[in-house]
This record gives sequence, C-alpha cells and structure tokens, in this order.
Amino acid sequence: MSGRPDPNELTNLYRRRFSQRDLETKRAMWQVLAERVFQPYVPTGGTVVDLGAGGCELVNALVAARRVAVDLNPDTSTFAAAGVEVLLTASEDLSGLDDASVDAVFTSNFFEHLPNKDALLRTLQESHRILRPAGRIVVLMPNIRYLPGRYWDYFDHQLPLTHLSLSEGLELAGFEVGRVVPRFLPYTVKDSPVRIPPVMVRAYLALPIIWPILGRQMLVVGARR
Repeated sequence: MSGRPDPNELTNLYRRRFSQRDLETKRAMWQVLAERVFQPYVPTGGTVVDLGAGGCELVNALVAARRVAVDLNPDTSTFAAAGVEVLLTASEDLSGLDDASVDAVFTSNFFEHLPNKDALLRTLQESHRILRPAGRIVVLMPNIRYLPGRYWDYFDHQLPLTHLSLSEGLELAGFEVGRVVPRFLPYTVKDSPVRIPPVMVRAYLALPIIWPILGRQMLVVGARR
C-alpha cells in the first residue's frame, strides 16, 4: 500500500483478518481497557474522538456526551454503537470537527498503518487543532523496539515507531508528552490459543510488574499546549 488506502481494500483486508472469536475477544478486552485505562482521560460530559476506530471496540465502550469514530473503512459504520458518530475520512483531514472542540483523542493500533512520518505529523497536527487546551491524545500501538519481527506479518503495517520517535513527533506537533509506558500490553489477540477473559485483562492491568516482560505495545499520552 502506498499513500491513502482504498476503502474497499480496507474492507476486504479486515474482513479476512479477524475471526468471529477474535472480534468477540477484542470487544471484551476493550471494555475493560476503556474502563480501567482510557475513560479517566475524557470527562463523561465531554467529546472523544477515536482515530482509526475500525471495529469501534474502544469508542463504543467509552462514556462521553459526544463520541466520534474516524476511519476510512466503510464497515466502521456497521460496528458503531447507537449514538456514535462516524466520519469516513482520513486522519489527516478532520475538517468535519471544529477547532478546540474535543476533550480527548484516542488511537489504538492505527499509526503503524500510515504510509510515512509526514502523514503521521499531519495527523498529529489535526489532532492538536481539534483538541481543547490541555486536551489529551492517547496512543496505544506496537513498539518496534520490542517487536522487530512479527510487526511485519501484517500486510498494511508501514510505519515503525518506538516510544521515543513517537514522543518526538508529538512534541513537533505541539504536544507536551506526559506519560510514556514503553512496554504496556502484549502484542495481539489474533489467533490466541486461548480465549482471553475480562478477568485476565483486569489482572494484567493490576500487575504492572509484569508489563516489561509481556508488553510489546506502548502507551504514550500527550497534552495539547
């Protein structure tokens, strides 16, 4: 893939990638992650944007007065829960959202799909534009420093980043980086030999001592200056 992907290609790719069991596991996992990790970053009366929302597992699970899912994949509209707005647009063009109108921007496993760092910087700049002063961007994604091989097993992975390079990009876009967890979550639930129950996710989050052992994805939080 080069440049902006074709929406039909995205639809075909993701319909092939995840089994029904994978999707069910992701929904259960994200329900816990939304409650324990992401909800504290957005006021329940505020506005949240999920970039690269995909199956809407995160945005569906969050509590906010306004929830917006952004993606190029037309299937995103079918996954969005009642009350979730869907913008079928590129992350580099959030013209459907007003300046300083959003309390938090979340993105999970998305930045690695962008074609290059120019596209990433434009995405970060657009996120900065729509955020209110002191609003936060929260990024969860694979950390190439701890995942050099399996990262490339997916056809649409293009942009490798570490917690350090991502932090630099955020700073270039006008953010102040506040929280960096280089090794946060394991890499993927796809094709897991066992179904991962919510109680296991809660236990993992409660034991940060094991994150440096099992974590392959980073969590980075930036605040709009």
